[in-house]
Amino acid sequence: MSRPILEVVALNAEDAIAARSGGADRLELVTDMAADGLTPSREVFAEVRAAVDLPLRVMLRSDPGFSAEGVHGLCARAEELLAEGADEFVLGFLDHDGHPDLVAVETLVAVIEGCGWTFHRAIDRTRHRDAARKQLAGLPGLDTFLTAGSAAGVDEGLPTLLAEAARSGEPGYEARLMVGGGLRLDHVSTLRTAGIDAFHIGTAARPAGWASPVSAAAVREWRNAL
Repeated sequence: MSRPILEVVALNAEDAIAARSGGADRLELVTDMAADGLTPSREVFAEVRAAVDLPLRVMLRSDPGFSAEGVHGLCARAEELLAEGADEFVLGFLDHDGHPDLVAVETLVAVIEGCGWTFHRAIDRTRHRDAARKQLAGLPGLDTFLTAGSAAGVDEGLPTLLAEAARSGEPGYEARLMVGGGLRLDHVSTLRTAGIDAFHIGTAARPAGWASPVSAAAVREWRNAL
């Protein structure tokens, strides 16, 4: 099996350097984890980009939740980040009925044309996962779904994750499945056996909590486990 991807949530350059030291393959750059992760400033992106050469996915999200009310402002933020050198992103919006907000997603994807992007854990709040995947399939640049299999986290979502891994390559299931959201080390063996090769950690990289920086030692423990 190929080396699995370990993506670590970073808030700043200090986090990014520690994650790289611990063996992270990719970073998700966000701000304000009290709101579950919003779009960072152009200045923070530039600092992180200068500090590490890891692939860097930047969150495009203006408010807690998954509504697209701020999408036009996000388009402007995306243009600023693109001008600063950003080339990978994370996004995802749902409408009031719990379906992917395709108008909003397509609007933002048009701005980041040519960039790879992740549809984040909004997938775990959709009313119909299979239909949502098939609606999103084929959008330019979509290469990853970040999911716990359930809004409640990996413990509850594990059967869904295993079922979706088994459908890899089918219509709607071409994008990489990256597991994150309540992910623990004791989940890894089962997920790897199912062929899942991408893992996302935030809290697990910070044993002292979100008020503390990423721990290189914690990231290394995950790297070794994978």
